[in-house]
Amino acid sequence: MQAIVLAGGLGTRLRGVVPDLPKPMAPVAGRPFLAWVLDELVDAGFVQVVLAVGYRHEVIRGHFRDAYRGLPLRYAIEAQPLGTGGAIRQAAALAAPGPLFVLNGDTFLELDHRVMLAAHEAGGEQMTVAACRVDDVGRYGALVVEQGHIRGFAEKGGSGPGLINGGTYLLSDALRRQLPADEAYSFEQRVLVGALNEIRPAVHEARGLFIEIGVPEDYARVQTLLGARRRDA
Repeated sequence: MQAIVLAGGLGTRLRGVVPDLPKPMAPVAGRPFLAWVLDELVDAGFVQVVLAVGYRHEVIRGHFRDAYRGLPLRYAIEAQPLGTGGAIRQAAALAAPGPLFVLNGDTFLELDHRVMLAAHEAGGEQMTVAACRVDDVGRYGALVVEQGHIRGFAEKGGSGPGLINGGTYLLSDALRRQLPADEAYSFEQRVLVGALNEIRPAVHEARGLFIEIGVPEDYARVQTLLGARRRDA
């Protein structure tokens, strides 16, 4: 298994509580948040990760260098902001052929990557999206799911329980080759939403911990949630 981790976030909403760092390098229980994300990939048996980096990329590379706990790391560096779509397209060129996971470097999500990959391949899917069940979808917007595939997206502002996008995607080799060649664009808007009917993304429900660190409240909460699992790496 191989993955792209989108690690170019500026972290502007965290500036009041975090030093001037790329968002994935925000300290969590004494370690960069990105280390917690990479731990999940090491434990799952991934063989390579490409870090899509931009803002202050030298901080990330200086810390992690070319491997983390034996997991080889490569770096796709943005010379200018590429959006999630451009960053994925650029980073995918450094990955080996085959299915490719894409993760957000500011999101921690527990899931069984091998089970997700097996279902993806068994179904001949172009894309599989990891979804999380939450008590209130208001902050995120809900996925509209029918027969295991995404049929639409409910806008933010609703309420009640439901499935949301967990920020982890699995792309087929064919879909990787078909990513738009535009230099900068949003993967979510251009591909996930814009080509929804053509791609028919499958859904894999992740039942473990899900948390983002984009706002100070969640950044404070993650200190406790992940601090209880403290590692020394």
